[in-house]
Amino acid sequence: MSATSPETFGTTRPARSALPLLRRLLALDAAVTATNAVAYLALSGLLGRLLGVDDGLLLGTGAFLLLYGAGVGLLASRPVPPAPWVRVVVEGNLLWALAGAAVLVLGVLEPSAAGWVWIPLQAAVVAALAVAQHLALRAVLRGPGRS
Repeated sequence: MSATSPETFGTTRPARSALPLLRRLLALDAAVTATNAVAYLALSGLLGRLLGVDDGLLLGTGAFLLLYGAGVGLLASRPVPPAPWVRVVVEGNLLWALAGAAVLVLGVLEPSAAGWVWIPLQAAVVAALAVAQHLALRAVLRGPGRS
């Protein structure tokens, strides 16, 4: 199966101009996710005190983010990332953003003032990235010369 086969992108060929944008967005996602992962793993005690979040939660989150970031990075490295996997990333990012808001609204966490800034800020950035990835994927799937 070639990178632009119908199994990868339906019956359309990927739009050449949107494909680099999609790959850059995935690479940015992977880099930001891996950076957060390393920070949560290496500095869980310090960040836990700063954010008012249990350091064990940050360690678990860091481990998850490290794996997720590696997967997104692998996807970004593909010449034509498979659309179904890009959708998984978009949906995963949206769920992450919703979960960040939900833990605050539902009182699951009782963060410090810094945590009340960091958690919604992180959720907003991840949601914006998900929207950008979704729009880039739509443009790729639309193919050249289609609107």
